[in-house]
Amino acid sequence: MTTTGATNGSTSTATSTAASTTAGPRQGAPFLRLHPDDDVAVALRALAPGQDLDGLELTVRDAVPRGHKLAVRDLPAGATVRKYGQVIGVTDRPVRRGEHLHAHNLRIGTLGRDEVGDDVVARLPELPAGLRLTFDGYRRPDGGAATRNYIGVLSSVNCSATVARLVADQVTRSGVLADHPNVDGVVALTHPTGCGMTPDGDGMEMLRRTLSGYAAHPNFAAVIVVGLGCEVNTVAELTDRFARDGVGAAETLTIQAAGGTRAAVREGVERIRDLLPTVNAFRRAPLPVSELVLGLQCGGSDGFSGITANPALGVASDLLVAAGGTSVLGETPEIYGAEHLLARRAVTPEVAERLYARIRWWEQYTAANNASMDNNPSPGNKAGGLTTILEKSLGAAAKGGQAPLAGVFEYAERVGIPGFVFMDTPGYDPVSVTGMVAGGANVLCFTTGRGSVFGCKPVPCLKLSTNTDLYEQMTDDMDLDCGGIVDGSVTVEEVGRRIYDAVLDTASGRQTASELLGFGDNEFAPWQLGAVM
Repeated sequence: MTTTGATNGSTSTATSTAASTTAGPRQGAPFLRLHPDDDVAVALRALAPGQDLDGLELTVRDAVPRGHKLAVRDLPAGATVRKYGQVIGVTDRPVRRGEHLHAHNLRIGTLGRDEVGDDVVARLPELPAGLRLTFDGYRRPDGGAATRNYIGVLSSVNCSATVARLVADQVTRSGVLADHPNVDGVVALTHPTGCGMTPDGDGMEMLRRTLSGYAAHPNFAAVIVVGLGCEVNTVAELTDRFARDGVGAAETLTIQAAGGTRAAVREGVERIRDLLPTVNAFRRAPLPVSELVLGLQCGGSDGFSGITANPALGVASDLLVAAGGTSVLGETPEIYGAEHLLARRAVTPEVAERLYARIRWWEQYTAANNASMDNNPSPGNKAGGLTTILEKSLGAAAKGGQAPLAGVFEYAERVGIPGFVFMDTPGYDPVSVTGMVAGGANVLCFTTGRGSVFGCKPVPCLKLSTNTDLYEQMTDDMDLDCGGIVDGSVTVEEVGRRIYDAVLDTASGRQTASELLGFGDNEFAPWQLGAVM
């Protein structure tokens, strides 16, 4: 994506999966046209009826909110509409030049999957001089690389959730962690399932795969699994799954065998106290960036997401992949309509077909639940200027940069290869991130234009604002402002480099905004599939 600063007309290039785009506003221009073939321009600030736009040679016909689109040419009913040089929908009535183009006159139409330009190719940047290639992390005995040093308390079933939380809370409130400064904390991760479900169904497989991924996660130096004792997802069967997945030994206890709630809590607290000296003994040391697995997430997107934060994160992702690391893109419903652009970059036809297979599964899944894949964007997305899922997907896919697509993984599946990969996850942020972390992500970047307050334990999550107004309004929740890309004060590449450096700083122990605020204890949300009985 080529993005030109609105205030100075200078051009910086960062090609995204959407298209190679060109914007050429004059100095101080209140709009941005992303590609010469585009039928729309994006309002950089609110536009009023009667306002003349030099450079587009048109007069604004009705109010256009900041981040929204206006037509740059007359469009008949049924006309395809392009943004990023790609189709984002069709008009459902005639639209005149200068008119606000949004949900009242634009719909999804037919997907333009075959309209892929020759510029949509996989490439990686040369590593710039002086790029940092190490971070300070924890080396685990099994060879894993950790960015945090937690003890986890996992519940096998919702029936043991309260006991798991009581164990973690009592250890935290006791003050004993002050004597173990290298331990980041004790975190209880609970969920609403684990019983009333088919033992060998898709839902149980998804839950056990997720719990196994967390039990194996390097950011947990030790794990205790708490069960009730009579649930479908028994502790014994869960730990058998751990063993099959190669997960190291986990501490276990069941409430019924322990003698009830108070006895189980006492036992859990005692076990954690016994574990603390061993966990505290870990020390940070320089590790190669090839050990980092970066999860790429967006939430509360707006009309600037695909212009600023997402392509800048794509630059950071490409730098990490070029340095030997891994980045994971997810949110399958939010690449819908742009999946062909990712498939074009697949390293083999088989990888491309795996991506298409997941799209077909989602089409069937949503239809079976009386929904459709175009039931998106959300009301908040639309208020921020996004109209159709095609438009949202083109911007969301930009987080994946330009790297070759090395693999496609199922939800919570262990990501065992380096490079840029895709994981099949829902678009709902906590469920999506839970899958990425289970797959091995040890650091996260989360772009937002409307203002998400998401956090994640045991993995740090950096928040990237798409616009400066949001950054200034929610400073306590944001880690980095990408809004300068719009006003031309900074390029996509420069912000991408800042994100890359922030990822390494965070992986080395610098706390994120969400960590400082205490987020992450309630965002563990495994994807729930199948019947509840």
